[in-house]
Amino acid sequence: MDARNHTLRWLAAFESALGPERLGTPVVDDPEQRSPLWLAGHVGWFQEYWIARNAQRARGERADGALPRLPSVLGGADQLYERANAPAPADLPDAQATRQYLAATLETTLDLLDGSPETDAALYFYRVALFHEDLQFEAFATLAQTIGVDTKLVATAPTTAPRPPLLYPAARWRVGSAASGFVFDNEKPPHEVAIPEFEIDAQPVTWAEYGEFVEDGGYDEAAHWSAQGRDWLERSGRRTPRHVDQMRHGVLQRRFGQLVRVPPNQPVVHVNAFEAEAWCRWAGRRLPTEVEWEAAARQGASRGFAFGAVWEWTASTFRPYPGFVVAPYRGGAPAGFGRTRVLRGASFATRRRLLSPTFRNFQAPERDDGFFGFRSCAL
Repeated sequence: MDARNHTLRWLAAFESALGPERLGTPVVDDPEQRSPLWLAGHVGWFQEYWIARNAQRARGERADGALPRLPSVLGGADQLYERANAPAPADLPDAQATRQYLAATLETTLDLLDGSPETDAALYFYRVALFHEDLQFEAFATLAQTIGVDTKLVATAPTTAPRPPLLYPAARWRVGSAASGFVFDNEKPPHEVAIPEFEIDAQPVTWAEYGEFVEDGGYDEAAHWSAQGRDWLERSGRRTPRHVDQMRHGVLQRRFGQLVRVPPNQPVVHVNAFEAEAWCRWAGRRLPTEVEWEAAARQGASRGFAFGAVWEWTASTFRPYPGFVVAPYRGGAPAGFGRTRVLRGASFATRRRLLSPTFRNFQAPERDDGFFGFRSCAL
């Protein structure tokens, strides 16, 4: 109910900002981003598809996700809202019809949940639907930032106090989640990995630190950039992070449509993996591996290791853990294996229920529309 109320707030905020006529049309030329109306309808469809329409919902992870579904309460729902049906359709139900669909799917879900056994298997798809809807909160926030809509629904990024880097000795570390309840399939199974000694920043790189790189001509020095990074630079023409209007004499960045002066001790945000790597080469540092990041996050809270301000790029390509078994809801993970980069942590726009040191976000390395930053390690 909490997640659904947030979805409805986002829908109302976009409707107020864009007007009904633009609510259902793509507002950016990017196949990865959909209209606000589609995002809202998609969460209702997802919940209905995996719960009310799923005759095997009580089997949990043992369910066959490919079996045909029971009919939807909304005609043509699969053609409208299944992400695989690209491009997104233009003939979506209007805002009022979408709200009715959201209300109907939630009512059915709650009725079924009321009669469900209190077991991990029986609750699996309810948890999947909850966390999926929580993830859409950040999709709404990213869209609002991209098109410059100030919804007042997202808190500002926190500032950080300088702390010295943290040193971790060589060790064998158990990576991944063995928690009971719901765990995303790409976090399993837990397994041991040998980690050499490493030193890692206690906090993400700040605007003050990144600004020195820009001032020093970092975007113009080819030696700082990988071959892929140089190709991206040439295509994009970028000389500062996304949404930045000024870097000299303080950072001016457009945040949800408002030009604001950014505190220098806030984490840098809207950088892609190429920019993060270039800063590291300039600074004589490197990006952490995702294993180093997880080990530091799980051990370092009492030592000042903080995360949750920005998603953090790592040096790791997104790959399945040894012994990986795909879940009924695949969540796009298999499609990302081998071609995307792992981000760890969370951002200021992430629902707090999702905060976990084992969560594996993944994006193409050139993406900078999300709330992405980074921290570094000693060479």
